Amino acid sequence: MCRLVVDAIKAGNEEVIEDVKRIAVYSDKLPETPEDFCNQIFHTVYMGMEKQSSKETRQRAKDLAERIGSYHTDMNIDDTFHATKNLLTQGTGFEPKFKVHGGSATENLALQNIQARSRMVIAYYYAQMLPTVRQRPGGGSLLVLGSSNVDECLRGYLTKYDCSSADLNPLGAISKRDLKSFISWAAKNFDMPILEEFIHATPTAELEPITENYVQSDEIDMGMTYDELSRFGVSEPATDQSQYCDETDTLLQRLRKESKLGPYGMFLRLVEEWGGEGKLSPREIATKVKRFYHFHYINRHKQAVATPAVHVEDYSPDDHRFDLRPLFYPPAFQGWSFQKIDKRVEAIEKALEKKQKKAEGGLQ
Repeated sequence: MCRLVVDAIKAGNEEVIEDVKRIAVYSDKLPETPEDFCNQIFHTVYMGMEKQSSKETRQRAKDLAERIGSYHTDMNIDDTFHATKNLLTQGTGFEPKFKVHGGSATENLALQNIQARSRMVIAYYYAQMLPTVRQRPGGGSLLVLGSSNVDECLRGYLTKYDCSSADLNPLGAISKRDLKSFISWAAKNFDMPILEEFIHATPTAELEPITENYVQSDEIDMGMTYDELSRFGVSEPATDQSQYCDETDTLLQRLRKESKLGPYGMFLRLVEEWGGEGKLSPREIATKVKRFYHFHYINRHKQAVATPAVHVEDYSPDDHRFDLRPLFYPPAFQGWSFQKIDKRVEAIEKALEKKQKKAEGGLQ
């Protein structure tokens, strides 16, 4: 966008020039480069933790901010985290611990959520105060942009009222797989090689302490890859063996939204696409489909408060406009669809076993 604005200024577009004069108020002259304009309108802040955040992610954020020209702030939120965490200890005497320190799964998740939700509060605080800090004439405040994508929304792999809560979400209608493709395109066409580092980095929320033996991974936490999630929502089949794991989330989302498939219909489709000798077994496919729908159902309530997304793709799960669904679902594992899947798996396995015995008898 900043590139288009600067091109319009150079072309003498008076309407754009007047808008820029009204919006870009931190300088008396018109921006000459996209980076100049970006610094006027776009603010970024890295809200890290001393033990949870890696040097690599902090540096990538700094390098990207420098490349695009945003007004960047780097800070730690440890004080906010510990102040909130200690409220429980003061009131009850109980001190929650992270999993790596011997805490339970409930404690571990609660401590992660403190960090995530603190970032939402801090983001809005900065959005309200940065124009004053930068001495913007007339003060004012900024819009907060969200960063959750389709796969995370479907799976529920986000904290209610964290970075997924904002005024507008530019990524909310794009799958992780398609987002990576766009970033790769931008890296080449905008001459921004720094973007390639984000594509190849291991997806991680960095909400748990990093140790010599443990680094949090999004895909391990979810029990499926982002690309697997994509297949649950995308209609085109995988084209080679490596994609069977790499596309699942987007694929499942498109099958759910665009192809209008429920759990059983999706299972039957994926048995055709992913099944066969040397590929995934029917039981493995069933497990992935049931896991996807289980978490989609129990986290469905999060979509009711999700930030409005820029509508980009038909597979968008945006609850407010394009994907109206029930707010609550009954337990999936007790449902008709899952029972049908289990019966179908048993039937396929029996048929394969019978076929194998027949083949072995023929060889003898």
